[in-house]
Amino acid sequence: MALPDAPLVRALTGPRPDRTPVWFMRQAGRSLPEYRELRVGTRMLDACLTPELAAEITLQPVRRHGVDAAVFFSDIVIPLRLAGVDVEIEPGRGPVFANPVRTAADVDRITAIDPASLDGDAVAEAVRIVTAELGETPLIGFAGAPFTLAAYLVEGGPSKEHLRARAMMHADHDAWNRLAGWLAEVSRRFLEIQRDAGASVVQLFDSWAGSLSRSDYLAFVAPHSRTALQGIGIPTIHFGVGTGPFLADMRLGGIADAVGVDWRMPLDEAARLVGPDTALQGNIDPALLSAPWPVLEAHVRDVLERGRAASGHILNLGHGVPPETDPDQLTRIVELVHSL
Repeated sequence: MALPDAPLVRALTGPRPDRTPVWFMRQAGRSLPEYRELRVGTRMLDACLTPELAAEITLQPVRRHGVDAAVFFSDIVIPLRLAGVDVEIEPGRGPVFANPVRTAADVDRITAIDPASLDGDAVAEAVRIVTAELGETPLIGFAGAPFTLAAYLVEGGPSKEHLRARAMMHADHDAWNRLAGWLAEVSRRFLEIQRDAGASVVQLFDSWAGSLSRSDYLAFVAPHSRTALQGIGIPTIHFGVGTGPFLADMRLGGIADAVGVDWRMPLDEAARLVGPDTALQGNIDPALLSAPWPVLEAHVRDVLERGRAASGHILNLGHGVPPETDPDQLTRIVELVHSL
C-alpha cells in the first residue's frame, strides 16, 4: 500500500491520524483562476487526455490550498471515450452521447467492446507526472459508478430523474445487468490504470444513485458497484448524493473503506448507520462556501466534531466545489482544520 502513513490513508485504514485530513471534490477545476487560464482554447475531454495538462490541473489545488490529497483531474465519461464510445462534453450541459443505449440490441453493441482494450497510456502518464511531484501527498484516482454511467448512456445525456435508466432495470433485467456489468468492468479497468501508475486511494462516484429506492439499489446497482471496487488492492471511498436511505448499503458488504456523506445527514448519525468499521468522508454544505467566514467556520467545526463519531474521518464537502466559489474560502478551511 502506497503512503501508509499519510493522514488520508490512515483515516481509511487506521489507526486514526493525529489530524483530520481534508480535500475537496472538484478542487481541481473551475473555481481556480489558474485553471480557467490554462483551459482557454482546450476542450474538456482533450484536457483530460493531455498528460501534462491533466497533471498540472491536478496539482494546482495542492499548491494553492495545501490539501492532504490530490484528486486526479478527469471526467467520469473518459473511460467510455477510451473504449471508443462517441461522447462529447457540451459546455453548460455536460456529457452527450451520439448513440444512446436503450434497447437490448444497443446493449449488445456496446458490450461487444472489451473493457481490457481501454487505451490508458495518457491517463497513466498523467498519474506518473502527478505522483512524482506530490511526494508524500497521496493521489486519489476515481471512476464513475456503473449506475451513474448507465444513467448518462441510457438517457443520452444529463437527466434529473433518470427515468429511462430506471425503466430499463425493470423492463429488461437481462439487458440492464449486462450493461451495468460491462460498465463495472470499464470502471474497474480505469481505476486499475490509475492504481498501477501510482494512485494511493480510489473513489467511486455514484452521483445519481440518490434517484433510486433502496430496493432497486440493492437489486440492480450494488452488485455491479461491488464488482468495480472488489479486490482493487488500495483503500477505497464510495460516494453518492442523496443516498441517505441506503447509506449503510454503500459499504458494499465492507468492500468500501469509507462512505461519502452529502450535506443532508449529520456525520454522527451517519456513523451510527455505517457501523464502527467504516470511515466517513464529508460533509460541509457547498452552499456555505459563499457564507461569511464566521458562519462557515462554525459549520466546519461542527462537521469536525460530529466526524469524531466515525472510526475515521476525511473532511470534504457534501458534493463538489461550486464554480463560483472564492478559492480563499477553501484555503481558510484547510488552515483551520490543520490548526486544530
